[in-house]
Amino acid sequence: MKIEIERTYLLKYFPKDLNNYPFKDYLDIYFPTSAFHPIIRVRKRGNDCEITKKYAIKAGDASQQYEFTIPLTVEEFNELENSIKGKRSHKHRYFYQWQGLPAEIDIYQDNLKGLNIVDFEFNDPLTKDKFEMPDFCLIEVTQEKNLAGGMIVGKNIQQIQPILDKYGYKPFVSS
Repeated sequence: MKIEIERTYLLKYFPKDLNNYPFKDYLDIYFPTSAFHPIIRVRKRGNDCEITKKYAIKAGDASQQYEFTIPLTVEEFNELENSIKGKRSHKHRYFYQWQGLPAEIDIYQDNLKGLNIVDFEFNDPLTKDKFEMPDFCLIEVTQEKNLAGGMIVGKNIQQIQPILDKYGYKPFVSS
């Protein structure tokens, strides 16, 4: 188990040097489908696979979460992928650096194309609290439950557009 400390933002635009950073293709499958907000997922990123359960340490604060992860082989993932009735999402995740902090920029594909989100990860709550939003971010959505991974998975951009409209976000794709 680890504790993940992060803040989440909708992107205003892609950082100019984003293509200088590595990215991986991600496939997430969230389950159970009967859950209003599924918190268990199987993930494949490149050839790395895992199953994860992630939930807030304190109710109402999504910035600090317990994360339990078990590595899987590709064979294990493939069997789970074919047997789990779960909601799927596909994205490209860029491993960006901003002022010495790791940032994960998620560029959603397929049904969520146009949705672009960044998570900044921190070692401690004080650094998280002092963090100032970069210019390439539109607005912080850390506490927006309706934009959490388990909530948007299985939906399309039109279905989440009313939530995005609340923040003045207009979907965009890379050129």
